[in-house]
Amino acid sequence: MGVHKQSVSFTETAFDFARELVESGEYPNVSAAVSGELARVKAGRDRERALFEAEVQRRLALPLDQWEPVGDPGGLTMDARQHLAARAKSGGFSG
Repeated sequence: MGVHKQSVSFTETAFDFARELVESGEYPNVSAAVSGELARVKAGRDRERALFEAEVQRRLALPLDQWEPVGDPGGLTMDARQHLAARAKSGGFSG
C-alpha cells in the first residue's frame, strides 16, 4: 500500500477532533488519525452497501405473489421531482 502526500484544510472542529484522537493515544499523529478514521468510515459504508445489496437480492428472490404493492408508482419520485423543479426555478443548477 503506497502513501500519497496531500495538503488538506480542516475546519477547526475537525482538526480539534483529530488532535484529540492523537492526544488520547489512538493515533501517533494527525495524519494517521485522518487516514485511520477515513478507513473506519469506508469500512462502515462498505458494510452498509453489502447489507443493502443482500437485502435487495433477498427481496428480488421472493415469488411475485409475496411482493408488497407500492401503490401509485408516480408517487415514488414525486418528492425528487418537486425538489428538482424548485432548484431549477431558483437557479440552483448551472448548466
